[in-house]
Amino acid sequence: MTPDRRHFLVGLVLLAMAFRARAGGLETITGSEADQALRESLEKGARAALARLGKENGYFSDPRVKIVLPKKFAKADRILRALGQGEQVDDLILAMNRAAEAAAPQARDLVVDAVEKMTVADAKAILSGGNDAATAYFRKATEAQLAEALLPVVRSVADTSGLARSYRVLSARLVSLAGIKSELSTVENYVNEKALAGIYALISEEERAIRADPERHGGVLLGKVFGSLK
Repeated sequence: MTPDRRHFLVGLVLLAMAFRARAGGLETITGSEADQALRESLEKGARAALARLGKENGYFSDPRVKIVLPKKFAKADRILRALGQGEQVDDLILAMNRAAEAAAPQARDLVVDAVEKMTVADAKAILSGGNDAATAYFRKATEAQLAEALLPVVRSVADTSGLARSYRVLSARLVSLAGIKSELSTVENYVNEKALAGIYALISEEERAIRADPERHGGVLLGKVFGSLK
């Protein structure tokens, strides 16, 4: 056997041993341990994210999730401001973010329900997955229902706040300027989509913090669970 061939085979054996050790780490975690650690830490992180978003300026003051103008308005932003519509532009941006802030708390029960339905297999997949494995789980388990749950709140805020008024003023301007027509429902759906994106963005941030320091965010048990993968 040539030296190169021997080194190649030794490398394969070491790789297999490393893989078994990693898998063995997960197998040593009991179902109750994985379940408890993941449920507690992920629910805590998700609640924290939603609490931040669901208060005044939760979206508006956070550049990572702030909802900006829809594409049609963004293209005409400079023109609208030059025509003296700057206040209406700013009003629309604020109103869109206020609608998202009002809608965010509606996500709490669905997110908590997703945690409660998490299986041991889900927990292990999250533990051994990438830095956004839990966020991906939440998105898969909740996105369709969340979109449906948030939209009525967005619409209600649109009807009772300055969102509809600001939108109609700017929309009328766009029609006169460029013949661009749009419906209020378009902006409502846009806000709903951006509100969802903000929710998952902050849940992802919480997940990264948990993975970076599991004992701090989830206690000794979570540290043990993540430690078994190292």
